[in-house]
Amino acid sequence: MAEAVQTRRGWGHFPLLRALASNPVTLAALVIVIVFLMMAAFAPWLAPYPPTKIDVLHKLQPPSAEHWFGTDHLGRDLLSRIIHGARTALTIAIGSVAVAGSVGLLLGLIAGYGPRWLDGVLVLVFDSLNSLPMIMFALAIITVLGTGTGTLIFVIAATSFPSYARLIRAQTLALKNSDYILAERLMDAHPLRILLVHLLPNVVGPLIILLSMDIPVVIMVEAGLSFLGLGVRPPTPSWGSILYDGYTSIRSAPFVVIFGGLPLVLATLGFTFLGEGLRDSLDPRLKLRRPA
Repeated sequence: MAEAVQTRRGWGHFPLLRALASNPVTLAALVIVIVFLMMAAFAPWLAPYPPTKIDVLHKLQPPSAEHWFGTDHLGRDLLSRIIHGARTALTIAIGSVAVAGSVGLLLGLIAGYGPRWLDGVLVLVFDSLNSLPMIMFALAIITVLGTGTGTLIFVIAATSFPSYARLIRAQTLALKNSDYILAERLMDAHPLRILLVHLLPNVVGPLIILLSMDIPVVIMVEAGLSFLGLGVRPPTPSWGSILYDGYTSIRSAPFVVIFGGLPLVLATLGFTFLGEGLRDSLDPRLKLRRPA
């Protein structure tokens, strides 16, 4: 009993983790996400072979004790490339989402709290960027800048931040006329203080939810561009390029596609269900709808 009380008290210091752990699906998703984050962080130590090591004499070897997931068409260890591909996918996904979220947060606060003419100009910019098809925009930018991790982060961030900015703008407009904001204005509080101290903590919650749920979308976009040859430069491992290599030899070695697609499925499910768990925990409107 004492241990149970102590455990509950320990969880009490982390209410968000307690809420996530209370749902088995969300808890499983959290474990999957942590596993992929660990894979990305410690890829050089976890991979049994260098991901770019070519061994043509042992190409398209089926799974064995030496190569757990087999080898690809150049004899490279598939497990090592998948592990390093996790670093590529998460670097691009988290990097682009972080950049887009930061820009969207800043511009959304300015649009929602700034003068009306500035709000109109920024909304016009948001709508214009939202109307651009991501694939066509990516093709244009990649043609100019070339393929690479930095180019992908720029393309995805440039096409994603308008939706985040519109969300923050709507939240700011809903809060700017609240009683406590009006009281701060009456006391001649600096606009920067109102933005950072009062508005920012109240609008960042929905943004975190949206960012977490967009990470699997970005992972799939990166994989799709790499599958088309528009992603990271070879021989950098990428889940999309692994799938393309497996597609070219699917008749003779179907295990390449199976093992290459498995991390995409698991990562997408993990981040999606974790995002839904965060939404259920952080969105007060859902808490009010939840039965006692």
